[in-house]
Amino acid sequence: MPFPDIDPVLLQIGPLAIRWYSLAYIIGLLAGWRYCVHLASLLDDRYVSGPTTRDMPMARDMDDFLLWATLGVILGGRLGYVFFYMPGYFINHPGEIFMLWRGGMSFHGGFLGVVVAAVAFAQWRHIRLLTLADLLAAAAPIGLFLGRIANFINGELFGRPTDLPWGVVFPGGGPLARHPSQLYEAVLEGMVLFAVLAFLVYRYKALTRPGLLTGVFFLGYGFSRLLVELVRQPDSHIGLLVGGTTLGQWLSAPMIPLGIAFVFVALKRPATA
Repeated sequence: MPFPDIDPVLLQIGPLAIRWYSLAYIIGLLAGWRYCVHLASLLDDRYVSGPTTRDMPMARDMDDFLLWATLGVILGGRLGYVFFYMPGYFINHPGEIFMLWRGGMSFHGGFLGVVVAAVAFAQWRHIRLLTLADLLAAAAPIGLFLGRIANFINGELFGRPTDLPWGVVFPGGGPLARHPSQLYEAVLEGMVLFAVLAFLVYRYKALTRPGLLTGVFFLGYGFSRLLVELVRQPDSHIGLLVGGTTLGQWLSAPMIPLGIAFVFVALKRPATA
């Protein structure tokens, strides 16, 4: 099937261009923040770590954490792309590192950026880190879904050639139909993972077991990425690695044992309520 005629630029006003990709980040952060505020309203003082005289509800903390999360996603995502995917290029072109409008973001870098922001914020506000991590894990699939849809609109990160009826002929992918791997990831990392985490929150009160949602997120993302990478076209400047694996698989694989460990510890401890 032909690639849908969708302009990556949603709105152009003189030199100012509003792109679907940028809009996906903005809406993802705002929607994720509102969902975190909602989930935080379900909690009480059990999330507080250590002695403190503060009486601020956690929903207010999530208001303040939005800026921290934004910086973590953007700076971490960009630096992750620089160091994980194109270190040689940016060593020779350091002035382009922060040219975000040219594209180039890494989930794993953004993930590490948010981890650093969450650790620092939790220590500053005396918040239980695992509870904060659970709120972020529950909301993360929102941003992942929107980001993958934006990747599809941009015609980037497409899959390998396929003869399946839903294969797409991408503008930058040559004449062959390819797996719309961005949509596969949008479904698995976004819709399915969000539904699983929400089910655990509302059906099994997963927020009473700090670390459980974080572990399930690691497992869900790790398995989803490993699976989709089997049909996703590897980066041209990196190619396939040992045993036909990809860099995305190597970066995602450690999330699976980490997720198992988080889930095991969370279920072993008594619930907070």
